[in-house]
Amino acid sequence: MQRCVAALDQGTTSTRCILFDRSGRIVGAAQREHDQLFPQRGRVEHDPETLWRNTEHVLGAALSEAGLTAADVAAVGITNQRETTVVWDRATGKPVYNAIVWQDTRTAALCDELAGTAGPDRYAQRTGLPLSTYFAGPKLRWILDNVAGVRQRAEDGELCFGTVDSWILWNLTGRHYTDVTNASRTMLMNLRTLQWDSGICAEFGVPEPMLPQIRSSSEVYAEISAGPLAGVPVAGILGDQQAATFGQACLVPGEAKNTYGTGNFMLLNTGVTPVTSGHGLLTTVCYRLGEQEPVYALEGSIAVTGSLVQWLRDNLGVIGSADEIEPLARTVDDNGGAYFVPAFSGLFAPRWRRDARGVIAGLTRFVTKGHLARAVLEATAFQTREVIEAMRADAETQRLDLELTTLKVDGGMVGNDLLMQFQADILDVPVVRPVITETTALGAAYAAGLAVGYWASTDELRANWAEDKTWHPSMPAAERERLYAEWNKAVERTYDWVDADES
Repeated sequence: MQRCVAALDQGTTSTRCILFDRSGRIVGAAQREHDQLFPQRGRVEHDPETLWRNTEHVLGAALSEAGLTAADVAAVGITNQRETTVVWDRATGKPVYNAIVWQDTRTAALCDELAGTAGPDRYAQRTGLPLSTYFAGPKLRWILDNVAGVRQRAEDGELCFGTVDSWILWNLTGRHYTDVTNASRTMLMNLRTLQWDSGICAEFGVPEPMLPQIRSSSEVYAEISAGPLAGVPVAGILGDQQAATFGQACLVPGEAKNTYGTGNFMLLNTGVTPVTSGHGLLTTVCYRLGEQEPVYALEGSIAVTGSLVQWLRDNLGVIGSADEIEPLARTVDDNGGAYFVPAFSGLFAPRWRRDARGVIAGLTRFVTKGHLARAVLEATAFQTREVIEAMRADAETQRLDLELTTLKVDGGMVGNDLLMQFQADILDVPVVRPVITETTALGAAYAAGLAVGYWASTDELRANWAEDKTWHPSMPAAERERLYAEWNKAVERTYDWVDADES
């Protein structure tokens, strides 16, 4: 039997290939960053061809680092930044425009137009999502409306649309597919039928022939046609946050994980029935294994967490690298009364205020860059508490069996002990980091490996999960509530910054 499964993790800031063995341990890896393009205020783009070139590079580099060949790889799984939108020519493979990134806010006026008199929840019962700049459907409509000649070419069947998983799979295999988790982030898929909703597509003005075929998250889609992994089947696709949930083995209703990456994303497994949130959470497909029933989740999506650390580094030059933020924050005992609300793309869950913009509140002459560094980290923990409180409220009103006794965490920021301790303190629950923190890539590997029999069942995945470190809360209750109350005051200062008609 082959020695490993490869996971291709195409994220917001970089592309990685990680090779996992049967125990879920990493046996090889490669990574390459790509540029973030900001053509004007509110717009965030990537070059799709760069994403593909970086994919080709890391696939070969990971194999070389591990001293392996394609014969050693049982399957490839893909995980990706979910709502980022690509449109390309079906014949030439050339993109018609840059990829519009999930953080981009250019479709604000369009979302208002689509909402009409029904409001932002116009499609929520069918899609599980509010009308928001976050999702792929409005981004696709923007490209159709604003890039010369594209709408006619789309109606003539010449163009393909996809989230980044589809773009990568098409380049690897020539197949135009997506999986149910990514399709559920477009606002164009019906959550219950797991097919494109023709009525929504018509109202969005999206020609259905340009949409990929929706498949499960774990099946053999096609073999890779060329390159270092030629002949290896691509057998798993999961959007990045669903992949992390799968990699954390949150396979039972009531289990939840929180990923600390460019943004923060908490998913709660709700089982085979989609649960509609009344408190600002998203209803999404968690995963579907082959022909089995789909599993759903409630999700709290936070736009800016790790990217705030990048902003402190790249835009202000306060730190030289991301790992400098923890020692800088440790130069002070607390935040000095300063709170940083990073509403760079508005506020996502649970508030959904696209009129909000970033604010630093509570500044005095006492505040130093150490206090600001601490406020940057604390913003991640405060936003996470907001999401957990929304989940608890949904659990109570819908009588779900959920009592959060620990929080499973993963992602790039979980190596920051100061942040993890503050997270435990502000939640008043233990925070648990697994041995393998690359759970997004691991989840994609698991989906692919299950499809080809590399792992026999999900029982093996659960057995692979192991605890690395736990942070226990130690903050007095009065201090916890004081800090959270001040955070809420700061958040309210961000409201109504952008006029309703500003795109």
